[in-house]
Amino acid sequence: MLFICLLPPVILTDCPHTPNPTMSAAVRAACVVLLGLLWASVSPSSSCRFRIPPHDQVARVARFIAHRCDWASMATISTHKPVVGQPFSNVFSVSDGPQGSSSGVPYMYLTRMEISVKDLEVNPVASLSMSLAQTDYCKQQGFDPQSPLCAHIILSGSVIEVNGTEADFAKKALFSRHPEMIDWPTDHNWFFSKFNITQVWVLDYFGGVKTVTPEEYFQASPYRKHH
Repeated sequence: MLFICLLPPVILTDCPHTPNPTMSAAVRAACVVLLGLLWASVSPSSSCRFRIPPHDQVARVARFIAHRCDWASMATISTHKPVVGQPFSNVFSVSDGPQGSSSGVPYMYLTRMEISVKDLEVNPVASLSMSLAQTDYCKQQGFDPQSPLCAHIILSGSVIEVNGTEADFAKKALFSRHPEMIDWPTDHNWFFSKFNITQVWVLDYFGGVKTVTPEEYFQASPYRKHH
């Protein structure tokens, strides 16, 4: 599916570069709106620069979603009363690499003070969900977040701490897309971790969920930019 940008024609004669005291408030307001649309159409963050892989290229769709999403819902097995042993879902910032440098591996910046991390210390298995509803794509297309056309993935696996060169990459991946992390309090003993994928589930079209092996997932090419 292709993101399509439509921009109304801008009548430059109605939007002079120098102030015009005779310009009506309505014309000035129209100029602001039109200039805003123009900026949105050329903004680097605009989804119009990207093409979602065809739905029959399931592994590529999964890689696309994993790279486009900046956060995920992670379900752990709770160790906390009164829901011990039950699924416990929480939100985490993720990154599989700096923009344009997808690794496919969701990295996280965690502290052992966090409630879900306490679950992971007892049982590291978890499930991670990401959806294009987290971007502006589904809203632009008129897709409800629950619609199969609003593509999402569910990753099964476990969370493990990373060190050395992989931790260096995780730091670059996360801090480049979540710069606020740089200033988080150091006394929380933050550490870098990754979601170790054992199975990929993809829902991006009608006909039910599709599965992708980790091998297929990591061999797939991420999305490509179109200028």
